[in-house]
Amino acid sequence: MEELVREGERVDDLERNGLKIIQDPGRFCFGMDAVLLSGFVHVKQGANVLDMGTGTGIIPILLSAKTEASHITGLEIQHESADMALRSVMLNSLEERINIVEGDIKEAGLLFPKAGFDAITCNPPYMIGEHGLKNPDSAMAIARHEILCTFEDVAREAATLLKPGGSFFLVHRPFRLAEIITTLVSHKLEPKRMQFVYPFVDQEPNMVLIEAVRGGRSRLTVNKPLIIYKSQGEYTDEIYDIYGY
Repeated sequence: MEELVREGERVDDLERNGLKIIQDPGRFCFGMDAVLLSGFVHVKQGANVLDMGTGTGIIPILLSAKTEASHITGLEIQHESADMALRSVMLNSLEERINIVEGDIKEAGLLFPKAGFDAITCNPPYMIGEHGLKNPDSAMAIARHEILCTFEDVAREAATLLKPGGSFFLVHRPFRLAEIITTLVSHKLEPKRMQFVYPFVDQEPNMVLIEAVRGGRSRLTVNKPLIIYKSQGEYTDEIYDIYGY
């Protein structure tokens, strides 16, 4: 393990199936949104899955435990993050189920066979543009802001790579919901399932989980709200279940 973990990095226990992940606190560590997305995903046994913008590989690693997908590919543009993701895959001996590809989401349709995936996941940058950023080239800025790709790029490439009837799963911010739905529909990705995530029961939602189906008919189901905290510092039972505690 020492050969896989480099100076300044740490190994976090994911509390599920003995899985671990390598992270660098100085770059960007995964958040609850990635974990909630992994719990929202439903794929059939034997599915071929792509995670676009995989970062350090958190979603593929969690999906290896939570689903019966036969193979999961993580696509990541930043070399350091892709390298860390690959080393986490090796750390968990998941090389036969997960592979990491270094590449640009905007060119995903050229990197993989068209209509080659049963499902695609994405935890895209939430914020538009570079307004107010001090260092637009930092790993954290790229993860949070649409610097290297837009949601339009994400939806277009997902539609290209999904099989007809395949599902696109994403997590995003509610303040962009109208734009998200309009963009998905324009690429024939029909929203079929949605769930709002609330920090506390009496607060506004700060995340939204969406499943869209390529070529699906117009019918949307809104799941019951997902509440994160019962009280300050205490998760709800649903969150403990998603995390696997």
